[in-house]
Amino acid sequence: MKRLFKRTFFFSLSAAVLLSVCATAFTQTSRERSTKKARAAAEQSAKAARVFDQIMGTREKSIPGDLLDRAEAVAVFPGVLKGGFIVGARGGSGVISRRVSGGWSAPAFFDLGGGSIGLQIGASSTDFILLFMNEHAVESLLGDKFEIGAEGSAAAGPVGRSASASTDARLNAQILSYSRSKGAFAGLELKGVVIKPDNEDNLQVYGMTARDILTGANKIAMDKMPEGVRVFPLTLSRYSRRR
Repeated sequence: MKRLFKRTFFFSLSAAVLLSVCATAFTQTSRERSTKKARAAAEQSAKAARVFDQIMGTREKSIPGDLLDRAEAVAVFPGVLKGGFIVGARGGSGVISRRVSGGWSAPAFFDLGGGSIGLQIGASSTDFILLFMNEHAVESLLGDKFEIGAEGSAAAGPVGRSASASTDARLNAQILSYSRSKGAFAGLELKGVVIKPDNEDNLQVYGMTARDILTGANKIAMDKMPEGVRVFPLTLSRYSRRR
């Protein structure tokens, strides 16, 4: 009986120690994963902010200020890769902030993908900026995925100090798109491009989905955002802020 008790006690103690070790390892792994995600989120926000700042810094070839002031949300996808020989594929990630009272929301993380047919040799990196001009355009982003061309169209955005010289078709578009490749910035009509929320990153960084970040009743205040991601909404506020 004593021998059985000792065996049972030893087994229980071993199991407890093993569970404790596993729990500690899991906690450390989760903490490391969260730290890594936070660092990646900060880097992504900084890249997007830098691209937007560089483009807006060239005033004669930037997004018109009066047009930017009308936008409900801004997306920046820095360094999107496009390559291949006959069938070219696009792929990249970026951030989207929505206009809120006195500034811009926390940046939600999104992925951009799609294909294009054409003779393309090598690979190139392109920065994309999209302006979502009304609430319907913003809502269209928040499903599982949104395909430009099938569910909505993106017109080439005008460039310069003022949008007054632009056509009505451009000004009435729900989405205006721009690209920068090899230093050249211009409006670009996008087709066949899919944008979808990266809710794995959103949940890891904020504990919220993209829908909650961009449309939820409880918007994340600037002082409540992770410090590393604030650079993107702060950069947008330098160029456009509604009173």
